[in-house]
Formats: sequence, C-alpha cells, structure tokens
Amino acid sequence: DVSDAAFPFRAARRVDIGCALVLATRITYVGELGYELFVPAESAAHVYEAIVAAGEPLGLVHAGLKALGSLRLEKGYRDYGHDLDNLDTLHEAGLGFTAAFDKPGGFVGIEAARAQRGPGVLTRRLVQVLLTDPEPLLYHGEVVYRDGVVVGDVRAASYGHTLGGAVGLSMVQGGGADAGEPINSAWVNSGSWEVDVAGTRYPARASLRPLYDPKNERIKA
Repeated sequence: DVSDAAFPFRAARRVDIGCALVLATRITYVGELGYELFVPAESAAHVYEAIVAAGEPLGLVHAGLKALGSLRLEKGYRDYGHDLDNLDTLHEAGLGFTAAFDKPGGFVGIEAARAQRGPGVLTRRLVQVLLTDPEPLLYHGEVVYRDGVVVGDVRAASYGHTLGGAVGLSMVQGGGADAGEPINSAWVNSGSWEVDVAGTRYPARASLRPLYDPKNERIKA
C-alpha cells in the first residue's frame, strides 16, 4: 500500500520490486512526488530492468544529472559542497527547520545555532534568484545586486524550464559586503534585484521560499 495515508512523505518502507527486497523512502530531490530506492548491489540490474519494464506503458523516460540539477534548483534544494560549505551556518543556509533544538543532550554547535534563531539576527542568507528574462543563462559566480549594491554571487544555477528562466542560489549579505542589515522576507521582497551575466545586468526575482511549489503541495500529493 503506497497510498498517502499508508506511506506518507518522509516515511520509509521495505518493498518488493521483482524478486528484490528494496528500502524505499518517500523523499525527493526534484520537487515532485517520488521515492528514493536503496537497492542491494547484487539486485541493481534486476530492479532497474523491472522498473523500466513496468514504466514503459506509462511513458517512463530516462533523465540525466543535468535534469536533476535543473529541477532541484527550481525547488531551491541545497547541495552541500556546491551551494554550501563549512563556513555557512544552519540558519544562513535556510535549514534551521532540520535541527532538533529539544534533542536530549543537544548537538554539536547547538548554542551557536540557537543564537541565530531570533528575528533580525541573520545578516547572511541563501536566497533563490530567478532571471525574469528567459534568454540569458546562469552557471555560477555571477554577481548579484540588490538596489544597485553588490550583495553576493550565484553559487549554483541551471535553467528552470518550469519557472521559465535561469534560476540559482546565492548567499547574500544584508546591505552589501560592508554592511550588516538583517535579512528577512520583507528585506528580500522590497529590493530591486539584478544579476550580472557576462557584463549585462538582468532583472531578477529573489525569494527565501522555493519559487516552485512553495507549500510542498506536489511532493505531498
């Protein structure tokens, strides 16, 4: 039973695929209803062939890593080591919701993380940026402006075919590199955003929430 009630989002179950017993987790890195499968190495080819055979009449097609990159960036999903590194804090990355601050015994860094929880504390924040012009492309390293002031650069990007333009993630500094203005939704939404692509500044949208399916309705459908 893989109904929403029996197999909710973030649940894990052992399921049979062909002759193999597989651990299936209802999780996604592409922003759609989906599952990740943990398959015994000796059964990998068999499971692959079974999925392809079952999916053929349903129009199943193969998609590569670039497609995954495009989809995860539309959804604003992070990639540690690419978008983030060990100099970024949990809250700056927008991942504070993943920490259990009531965990018995706490965790390494809990006091530092707790200190950044209050309103008006963060002056650096990872934001999603989307070019409003569908033609230019983003790769990484493009300079990001808010109200004409440099506030950061693009750390990872791809073309968002669903959003209709190039989309990326940028770690921005409130008020620019030499300032410490607190970053919140009002600060992001009130600014005029641009991204420099090959010497030309293009208007952009910036958001703290995913620009695609911000309420997670599709992945929880």
